Amino acid sequence: MMRNLISATLLAAVLALPLCAQELVMFEEKGCMWCVRWNQEIAPIYPLTPEATVAPLRRVDLDAPMPDDLDHIARIAYTPTFVLLDEGREVGRIEGYPGEDFFWGLLGLLLDRIQEQGSS
Repeated sequence: MMRNLISATLLAAVLALPLCAQELVMFEEKGCMWCVRWNQEIAPIYPLTPEATVAPLRRVDLDAPMPDDLDHIARIAYTPTFVLLDEGREVGRIEGYPGEDFFWGLLGLLLDRIQEQGSS
């Protein structure tokens, strides 16, 4: 399981990021089988992870009006789509749910982008 393979370096980098400057926005909709799978496999543990400390999860239902503070987000084509925001700016996204191992790896890469941008 890739979740157990997060290196001490990545963990230290994630924890060094400013708190609450980032958020992970999950765009979902009713009837999305991949959303259900994510909710079964990841949702219960996400709040307990270092990633959630840095990028708390925010859920947005695509069937509801888009929140005003997210109206700048480019069109969402697939659900779930996870958009990592840094101070309101999109850093990157994960379209779909490719499974637990890939999700954690892709999220780690997005969080690395924030760390790299902060050190430039």
